Amino acid sequence: MNAYRITSLLVLPALLWAGPFHAAEEHDHDHDATAETATRADEPDGEEAHGDGDGHEHGHEEAANVRLDADQLSSAGIAVAPLAPRAVADVIEAPGEIRLNAYATSQVTSRIEAQVVARHARLGDHVKKGQKLVTLSSVAMAEAQGEAQVAAQEWNRVRKLGRKVVSERRYLEARIAWQQARARLIAYGMTEQQADRLLAGSGRSADGRFGLLSPQDGTVIRDDFILGQMVTPGQLLFEITDESRLWVEARVRPEDASHVAVGTRAEVEIDGQRIAGKVIQIHHALDEATRTLAVRIEIPNPDDRLHPGQFVTARLFNEDAAKPVLALPLDAVLRSPDGDWQVFVEHEPGEFEPTEVELIRQVGNLAVIDGLKPGTRVVTRGAFFVQSELAKSGFAVHNH
Repeated sequence: MNAYRITSLLVLPALLWAGPFHAAEEHDHDHDATAETATRADEPDGEEAHGDGDGHEHGHEEAANVRLDADQLSSAGIAVAPLAPRAVADVIEAPGEIRLNAYATSQVTSRIEAQVVARHARLGDHVKKGQKLVTLSSVAMAEAQGEAQVAAQEWNRVRKLGRKVVSERRYLEARIAWQQARARLIAYGMTEQQADRLLAGSGRSADGRFGLLSPQDGTVIRDDFILGQMVTPGQLLFEITDESRLWVEARVRPEDASHVAVGTRAEVEIDGQRIAGKVIQIHHALDEATRTLAVRIEIPNPDDRLHPGQFVTARLFNEDAAKPVLALPLDAVLRSPDGDWQVFVEHEPGEFEPTEVELIRQVGNLAVIDGLKPGTRVVTRGAFFVQSELAKSGFAVHNH
């Protein structure tokens, strides 16, 4: 091997001197190539395995693959499918804020001037429709109760006598007085059932007390009053809402709003959680400050984790503008050790190779990608397990 190396050193000056002579250059080049081949032939096999030639690259590709047996594929639920173009909607992304569902919210107020006598519900309580929330006492109610009881007694007496005994005028006046007295009780805040019990003589006396009941099932979200407080007509005592379904007010640019309609599929993201919803209303006037259009989205809130005032990211899916693209489940596209996006391509059953792709955009639970051909068989479920098995083998893949 030393003899060949000496020959190579002697040829180098000759090449520098005999530059213009092509025949000599070709001869010396062939000689040098022969020497280099002989030198490589004398090197041990270990050096060839760790060199920079084709043998190293081939070995690296083999090491980058991961093989799984049938039991691993089954227990991990690995699923593989060929890439095929599919229609994925364009997405309009906009900031939004969670609001109360006004159509599922009620306010409880006093209709007359009264004093708070007793509280029966508190902030955060879940109440049922018809449940007593507060007891009030009012002079005006006491007067109305007394007049109603007198009117009820007169009407009962006239009705028993009948039209043959009393005049038509008296009969009519007694009936109207009773009806007006009952209507006044209801207008002041008593329910029809409470008023009827009082007029039938089975209710409490005319002490001016009456209870305000919950108009719906829901949660008490406001109760700004104290015992003994005098309240005025229309003053808010309780606000009750059904938080199982909330609204999101998304602010959309006018040029994007033309692609949104009532019923458009939507998605709301908050703290990494994605919640499906739909557009239920679109405002018809621009916000003067932001020059955007409000789009109202209805979303479920089954675990009561969302609350009015929280800011979210809203996504509206324009199904009409859907174009065929290559898309995979979001969990099938992972970060490689060097930070690039990658998927696992199946070369043969149980053998997978990490392959770098470009993540174009995310649409719901789908990732739109580029860098692979249609028909390529890719892991669609269980990619994280495949990546974990690859990591156990000790290889950090940089598949550029």
